[in-house]
Amino acid sequence: MARPNKLLDQILRGGADANIPFSGMVQLLKRLGFQERIKGSHHLFSRDGVAEILNLQPYSGKCKPYQVKQVRNVIINYRLAGEADA
Repeated sequence: MARPNKLLDQILRGGADANIPFSGMVQLLKRLGFQERIKGSHHLFSRDGVAEILNLQPYSGKCKPYQVKQVRNVIINYRLAGEADA
């Protein structure tokens, strides 16, 4: 897997939303303090202090581009990017 901060930078830049590995996204969200719940192919992520629930499904081992955009918006709106260093 790519360096964690490299993946976060790639998500925040938004130039390659179709090339984000699903497993990397799951690990990133866990590092950001999200709790994962799995129902079938749906991976639901929630976190205290974040109103949105992120619903991700893998597509050929990658994230769906519109879901990467949703994750990016949550990271930016709640200023979570600095917490990935912990």
